[in-house]
Amino acid sequence: MPRLLLIDDDEHLAAPLAAYLKRFDLTLESALRPSVGLAKLREGGFDAAILDVMLPEMDGFALCRTVRADPQLATLPILMLTARGDVMDRVIGLELGADDYLPKPFEPRELAARLQTILRRRQPVAPAATAPAENGRRLVFDGIEIDLDRRQVLRDGAEVELTGTEFELLALLAGEPHKVFTRDEILSRLRGHDADVYTRAIDILISRIRKKLEPLDCIKTLRNAGYTFAGARRP
Repeated sequence: MPRLLLIDDDEHLAAPLAAYLKRFDLTLESALRPSVGLAKLREGGFDAAILDVMLPEMDGFALCRTVRADPQLATLPILMLTARGDVMDRVIGLELGADDYLPKPFEPRELAARLQTILRRRQPVAPAATAPAENGRRLVFDGIEIDLDRRQVLRDGAEVELTGTEFELLALLAGEPHKVFTRDEILSRLRGHDADVYTRAIDILISRIRKKLEPLDCIKTLRNAGYTFAGARRP
């Protein structure tokens, strides 16, 4: 059963939520303070973290930044709970490396669905039909290799740490190089964010991936059209 950690100072939230998520084979543990939550995460064994924005000691944004800066936790899936459901809260969370967000108050069933989605992103990605047979489940281009089984990305031989969402987006684009993906199509294929929320989420994810792949420049923006992977395939 996937093991999750909720960091939220609402002491009445964890118990009923844990009981509900157990129906979906999800084990939920909790921490009321960021310092305690960070210590638990660093002990290892968690498959995802749920961070509230309004917290003592440090807010959820600072906590998300701290988690992403820790090499041990750099790829841990993160779902943020935004109290007001404010678009700017969602944007900030995504920019800091969160995989998804959910405004409070929320329906437990929706939380379960979103958690299942970000956990599913940690599973191997099916290779695109255009991937060359000799490379099996590896997509190989000049300067970058994407191993779909190990969910590993190498840039000039050095490993690049990507979150589950970032990896899935990169694998999607690289799986069909030179195909132009619209933002709505990417949202639909990623199966995470609702298409009616806003498409800036994709722009933020693309920006995060580009920064991690620097100085490699393989993801191109086509104005008013979308994004495409422009890497040169290696034989």
